[in-house]
Amino acid sequence: MTKDIKIKSVRKKIASLDKRKARGGWFFVLPFVIGFTLIYLPIVAESIYFTFCNMEGSATVFAKGDMFVNYKVVFGGSDFLETLLKGLGSMLLEVPMILMFSLFMAVLLNQKMAGRAAFRAIFFIPVIICTGIMDQGTSYEDMAVMEEGIEGGAAEESASSQIVSSMDVENLFANMSVGQGLVGYVTQAINSIYDIANRSGVQMLIFLSGLQSISPAIYESVQIDGASAWETFWKITFPMISPMILVNAVYTIIDSFTAGSNKVMYYIFNTFEKGSYQNGELIQSAMSWVYFLIVLAIVGIVAAIFSAFVFYQRKD
Repeated sequence: MTKDIKIKSVRKKIASLDKRKARGGWFFVLPFVIGFTLIYLPIVAESIYFTFCNMEGSATVFAKGDMFVNYKVVFGGSDFLETLLKGLGSMLLEVPMILMFSLFMAVLLNQKMAGRAAFRAIFFIPVIICTGIMDQGTSYEDMAVMEEGIEGGAAEESASSQIVSSMDVENLFANMSVGQGLVGYVTQAINSIYDIANRSGVQMLIFLSGLQSISPAIYESVQIDGASAWETFWKITFPMISPMILVNAVYTIIDSFTAGSNKVMYYIFNTFEKGSYQNGELIQSAMSWVYFLIVLAIVGIVAAIFSAFVFYQRKD
């Protein structure tokens, strides 16, 4: 009986501690919640309202006759969907490359070696440089050009400036049963290594924090059991950092969709600037919301798929 009372008292203490932590969390996010509600939420609501409006002269009027007129242009009267599909194709190629490269570098930099801190700083320098390219006099178009120049060199890369060609990769895989799809993927990955390295700084640090949180006692126990380095990575390291893989996947997808060099973002911005449509600014707003919902759906799908394979270590 006394034991049951003690267990109940311990559970109450744990529950009260969790409640205090929850209240503390709400206290820290309260400024953001207040700012979003008072400042950003009205702007968001107004942006949604604009997507159902028409321009009459210089006035914005709700389109009573056909409230989806702007969305009809988005889906049927523009090249938005074609540009979006190209952007999704680039994202499907870039995200796995960045995740694999950042994980590979994090595992290397987690080893004991001279100059480890310097190497970590070198890989994070591009992240710091890219955050300073935007100022009050910089347009989105200029920012896209600068970011593309910083991250990927030139926008149009000649065949002579590529590191390898498809023919080189085909010669390498000559004795293997490898399809053209894999050859093209490997070729693009090698030729984009500079861009991939520049965009892997944040992901690499997140992976490093996950690797350093793994208890050395776990590695000692598997070494005593005779596990090889390959088995240790796939049986211990990879499952333990799977939450970081989920975080990095979501971060990389959002970063890819909102990068200055993203073709969809560039297209949405130039819809109004080029004066291609009568309701250019309103169509621009409709495109932005369609794009936002698509990105949100993709992030949700990826998070749901990855969550099924994530391993969370229990502390109790």
